[in-house]
Amino acid sequence: MLFGIIFVAGCTDSAGTAAAPETGTDAAKEVSIGYVLWDSEIASTNVLKTVYEQAGYDVELKAVDAGPLYQALADGQVDMSVSAWLPATHAAYMDTYGDDIMLVGKNLEGAKVGLVVPQYVTIDSIDEMNDVADQFDGKIIGIEPGAGIMAMTETAIENYSLDYTLVPSSSAAMAAQLSDAYENEEWVVVTGWTPHWKFVRFDLKYLDDPEGVYGGEEYIASLARTGFVDENPEAFAILERFSWEPSDMESVMLAVEEGATPEDAAQAWVDEHLDQVQSWING
Repeated sequence: MLFGIIFVAGCTDSAGTAAAPETGTDAAKEVSIGYVLWDSEIASTNVLKTVYEQAGYDVELKAVDAGPLYQALADGQVDMSVSAWLPATHAAYMDTYGDDIMLVGKNLEGAKVGLVVPQYVTIDSIDEMNDVADQFDGKIIGIEPGAGIMAMTETAIENYSLDYTLVPSSSAAMAAQLSDAYENEEWVVVTGWTPHWKFVRFDLKYLDDPEGVYGGEEYIASLARTGFVDENPEAFAILERFSWEPSDMESVMLAVEEGATPEDAAQAWVDEHLDQVQSWING
């Protein structure tokens, strides 16, 4: 039994404006989507959930840490995920579970991870951080301990011989600390990634990474459990066609940050992009 999965969403009986796929059994109209609790993946997963509901599916969302997410896919406990950050951030999980998971394809290109600071911070590279450790209080504000970016940051601390402590928290807590520091023009360094609403709200920059610890440009990929394509080809086709732009994801994230529920933000985006949604559903 896999521990750590949180059941966070139910289903809907409404088919919305799209035609429901023709399926032979009730089971074929049920899908489960696993995701990590990053703002970016909350956005993409809720949009995909809304798309499936538009197509007549009952959808179950399962929130879980990154490692257990890959295990759940490999064990067949969830049908799919659109939360895979590759090739670097989730490389260790793909090394462990990749043979038992289907890599469907890219759903977003132009992603990036690294150490992020406000533009008013006067250094530009990770290898300058030790010179100003006191101004950062010797801390790098992180997110959930199991996240790939946390392991990469531990490697960065080692490779750059940084006199810093990586402070685990959560994606939301990291963003809150960044916001508080920014409002007071205090120095702060956080584990960051794009797309993310913080780059819309604040004037930020990535610190250069001459050692290449964080890799280059990332993409976000869709994954499926083995056998899903054969058991539910219509639902798989929607997953395979799902692809959007960083600006789309950031608009949903920003709406949530400004007070909308993830479900309402996703529905608003879908309502404004019906042609694109129809192309995902119907091809």
